Amino acid sequence: MKTDLHDIPPARTVVITGAGGALGRAVTARFRREGAQLALLGRDQQGLRAQLGDLAAGALLLAADVTSEESVSAAMEQVIARYQRVDVLVHVAGGFEMSGPVQALSRAAWDRMFDLNAWSFVAVTHDLVPLMRAQKRGSIIAVSSRAAREGDANMAAYSASKSALQRLVESLSKEVRGDGINVNSVAPTTLDTPANRRAMPGADPRDWVSTERAAEAIAYLASDAGSVVQGQHLLVGT
Repeated sequence: MKTDLHDIPPARTVVITGAGGALGRAVTARFRREGAQLALLGRDQQGLRAQLGDLAAGALLLAADVTSEESVSAAMEQVIARYQRVDVLVHVAGGFEMSGPVQALSRAAWDRMFDLNAWSFVAVTHDLVPLMRAQKRGSIIAVSSRAAREGDANMAAYSASKSALQRLVESLSKEVRGDGINVNSVAPTTLDTPANRRAMPGADPRDWVSTERAAEAIAYLASDAGSVVQGQHLLVGT
């Protein structure tokens, strides 16, 4: 039987922030395997291309500062101009630093963590939520952390910023679920990355979460099966 080309669904358009990092590359590879059209954001195009290698082929590579609404909007304009739609946003970009004890916490450290881990979610959704509403369909997944569940010594700014990200995810989910958009986050435990192995040489990585496993969890939330999941934080790992 001859297949009508009109019966073949178009490839999904997937935007990934922080695409050049270890998890970003795994997420990129996962959606690339399904044939998605990819828009990949990083700090600069040259660095992003070097980090992604062959994964960059055919993708739209864009430099953007995720803490700047203006910078992200300029990038999203290019995404929309090229693809006319966005089906999935995966917000991987973020930051981590030890901030010292609470009584010695600097305002600069506080602002850095909240800019990178909380405000960035506002910036990257600003232009895409109206587009997804017009489409009446979309999926948004943020990468949180198990540190969002409770504070830990010398990590107050990071933990608080990831907690704020989860509250933003919950709020946005309640605002847009009636428009066919599902919004969730994944919270990996320790990711098995070269950087973490260097930072914790004495740790046993056997219980760590592979970036491929985390990417599969993200892909599930972005799938048709995952579209019924709303405003949840999926802990990946033990």
